[in-house]
Amino acid sequence: MAADLHCHTKMSDGSVSIEELVLLARQKGISTIAVTDHDTFSGAVRAKIYGERHGVEVLPGAEFSCTDPATGRKAHILCYGCTYMNRLEGLCRKIGENRRRSVQMSLQKVMRIYPITQEMVVHRAHGSTNLFKQHIMHALIDAGYADSFYGTVYQKLFRPRTGLAYCKTEYPDVHDVIRQIHAAGGLAVLAHPPVYDSFDLLEQLAQDREIEGVEVWHTRHTEEDEARVRQIAEQYGLLKTGGTDFHGMYSKLPYPIGSCTTPEESLEQLKARIRRNIL
Repeated sequence: MAADLHCHTKMSDGSVSIEELVLLARQKGISTIAVTDHDTFSGAVRAKIYGERHGVEVLPGAEFSCTDPATGRKAHILCYGCTYMNRLEGLCRKIGENRRRSVQMSLQKVMRIYPITQEMVVHRAHGSTNLFKQHIMHALIDAGYADSFYGTVYQKLFRPRTGLAYCKTEYPDVHDVIRQIHAAGGLAVLAHPPVYDSFDLLEQLAQDREIEGVEVWHTRHTEEDEARVRQIAEQYGLLKTGGTDFHGMYSKLPYPIGSCTTPEESLEQLKARIRRNIL
């Protein structure tokens, strides 16, 4: 059965609610999804309950934003099967505060360029645990100053280092994040290694047995990327996962839920590992 193990909702930087996500999965014939909002488990339990009501299995999860200290590049760690989510509240809060601070600074710069209000942005972030650049872009589109989320206006404002409103967010060390996930009884999976050119990090994390799995199937992976990630996963005996990285309309390209999925065999291996963690 199809499983999409990388989905975002309005609880972070997705554009659909938890309930809508579940219903979209049911309509698409996706039997299993994972809710992996950025740096929060806030909607995970509700999503699981709502999924049971509508015949969709929901695996609670989160996607943690990190930094690879060896390169300074971003890295994302997917957390699945976390037994003690409350143990990660401090980590979620710290990342959230850092993001909120940098996005607020960006927003102040944007408002000096375009006559939008903070209230417009906050309104579009309603239901989210934080402010994201997508909420600023949503307000700019609604106000008529942009025609897409990731077009010329986005690049003008948020291009790393040179964007007029760019403010860097400080993220925690990826190794520390993985240690905290394990201490909370969760499984750590490196998300989309090619997106941040994280192949060296993947090799290191796999060799040192810091992670349990890696995201092999992803909408931004080329065939060559997928083959390379799969080879590393099989070499080190890592769990293999896959997902759309669904964000609704807050996506660079239109990828509906189920655009990228995890094969049944890999899903069952992940679920078996989660069960062993709980015992």
